[in-house]
Formats: sequence, C-alpha cells, structure tokens
Amino acid sequence: MSKFHTIVDLDLRGKRVLLRVDFDVPCNDAGEITDDSRIRGAIPTIQYIIDQGGKAVLLAHRGRPDGQKSENLSLAPIAQRLSQLLKKNVAFAPDCIGDAVEKMTTRMQNGDVLLLENVRFHLEETEENGREAFVKELAKMGDLYVNDAFATAHRKHASTYDLAKEFDSPAAGLLMEKEVLILTNLLTQAPSPFYAIIGGSKISSKIGVLEALFSRIDGLFIGGAMIYTFMKALDLEIGNSLLDEEHVDTAKYLMKKMRSKGIEFFLPKDLLIANAVSKDAETRVVSLEEGIEEGWIGVDIGPETIKAWKDPLDHAGTVFWNGPMGVFEIPLFANGTLEIAKILADSNAMSIVGGGDSAAAVRQSGVHQKITRISTGGGATLEFIEMGSLPCLEILQYVET
Repeated sequence: MSKFHTIVDLDLRGKRVLLRVDFDVPCNDAGEITDDSRIRGAIPTIQYIIDQGGKAVLLAHRGRPDGQKSENLSLAPIAQRLSQLLKKNVAFAPDCIGDAVEKMTTRMQNGDVLLLENVRFHLEETEENGREAFVKELAKMGDLYVNDAFATAHRKHASTYDLAKEFDSPAAGLLMEKEVLILTNLLTQAPSPFYAIIGGSKISSKIGVLEALFSRIDGLFIGGAMIYTFMKALDLEIGNSLLDEEHVDTAKYLMKKMRSKGIEFFLPKDLLIANAVSKDAETRVVSLEEGIEEGWIGVDIGPETIKAWKDPLDHAGTVFWNGPMGVFEIPLFANGTLEIAKILADSNAMSIVGGGDSAAAVRQSGVHQKITRISTGGGATLEFIEMGSLPCLEILQYVET
C-alpha cells in the first residue's frame, strides 16, 4: 500500500527541520493581519518540532511579488503574530537563502523557531529558469524537509516540490496529513445523503470536480455565477449576468448526466438581481423562470431558494461546499452565502468547506466553529477531489513492504 512519510516518522532532535508552511494571509491597508487561520493551522506541526527538540526553520510565501522584494508582502508581521501564538520568540531572517541566513540556522538552539523571508521574492520559486541552483541554496537551510502547506500542494514550485527531492525522507506535516485524511474519508466513506454545493464563476474550472463527485453525491446545489450558464442552457434570460459562454453545452451535458445517475439537481428558485455590481445598486428579486431582463445582473440567490434548500441540507449526512452563492464581498449581495453557512452550522451533517472564498464567507458569518472542517486549501482541495492526489504529496510517497 502506498502512503507518505509524516513528521512523526522522523527523528527531529537537534535537527534543523525545513518546514514549508502556508502563511499567505490577508492583511489590511495598515499591514495588520485580518485572518490568521492559516498561521494557526501550522501551530501543531511547529509545536511538535519544538517538543521533539528540533529546530523549526519555516519557509513560506505571501502574495505574488513576481520575484521583487515588497515591504507589503514581507513575512515580518507573520513572525510577530506567530510569536504571540506560540508564546515564544520567533526570529526572522531577511531572506530565504544566502550565507547570512544559513549562519542564522546553524546558530539555532533546540526548540528555536526561525521564519525565513518570502520565498516568492525570488522568481525561481515559481519559474523554471535558475530553479536548480535556488533549490540547492534552500536545501542548505535544513537537515530534514517537511511539507505542511496543503493549500499549495497542487503547485510544483521550488519550495513545495523540487526541494523535497533534496532530502532522503521528505515528510508531510500534521496539517497536511489531517487535510488528506479528511478529504480521503469524504471520497470513500462520507455519510449519506451526500450533497455538494458548488459556487464560483466558471463551470470550466469545476468540470473535473463535478465529474469526480458524480459517482458519490446524492444531490448538487449550484450557486454563484455558474447559475447563469446553467440558466442559459435552459434557454432562460440572464440579462447582463456573467456567462461562461464556451461551456453552455457543458452545462447541458452535466444536467443530462445527473439525470441519468439519479442525482438531484438544485438550481435557485429565485435570484437577487441588481442594476450594477455596487454597494449602492438598486436590487430586486425575480423567480428563475421569470429570468433576468437586459441591464440587470444576477448577484445572489433569493430568499425562496434559501427556504427551499434548508430542508434537504438539514437532513444531509455530508455536505461539501466550495464557492460563494453570490458577490458576497459586497454586503448587499452576501445574504445567500451567509445563510447557507448558518444552515450548515445548525445541521448535524459532516460539513466540509473547501477553502478559498467559501472559507472566508463562513468565517465572515461567524459560524465557522460549527463547521466540521474548513479546508486550508482552495484549488488544492478541488484538485485532490478530482485526481485523488496532489503533486507535492506524490513526491513524499514511498511504498510499504
């Protein structure tokens, strides 16, 4: 049976553990962290290294600086927040490679924690050109390699994929192991009835996930801008709403496939529409059959939809949710997303929220503690459901004998 090494398989005492974490957290204009959930997610693995007498050397990225140093995307504020959460000093290195940084790692004592600066300040992290030399430099910072950054495990980047090859026993961290276990259970032994709620803008980005789910789910709820592509496939008017025009036929195919498999299909009964995507917009509610007239835009599911969806979701065994129901970033259009979050929080179902915007929406609703699991990964969660694995997991795998 194939599996991957985890950090508990390694002897950490006295070793510099090069730990790839995901600290790509949102900050406000003042540089203050507005959601530290990804930092908190890495705490168990970091604490394990400390408790085992290892030296935690943390690698992470923030944003997309395209190889340019940016004060706004520095990890310095993360080191401060991590110090507070760990209740111990977290040292901060001004770069992730170089002699000065390597010296900082060699001077560490057992139980110390050092956060290296944003790996994406080096273009080689995401680009192939010059990557081999960059990876060799990164490898100098540790004696062991552990990947705990599930949210980036679908990307073959220098610090998430290539770096693992430089070590004899690259391993997964506790968060990585937990995320994989939960998603594996979701795909193999989820209590029924099993419903999926899929939002977001484009069908094209969700086709593989939907196909993978069709062999497991009992019903599918469609929200977000995907609604309007399905409406178009049903010859309903969508006004100026967002349309994934190339995939209208795909929507028809998906509906036909669901019918053939006996999967319940839930499109909204009504919609909130607006004359502009603006906090000052004029809004009204229309039924799905009525459609959306020219000059108006679909921005959320309507109140009758929320009522109609509540009963099946209340009786669900499992719910997987990815993607908001509307333009939830604007409070005027956030009600549908927030109400779905509350329905899931009040249900007895095993509820898995698949990262990204839907995770942000659940936290915004204030009911996140009642959700079974909010995945730290957005794209990684979807790719794991579609493919059953991720590139950065495969590089950790070995064969049991």
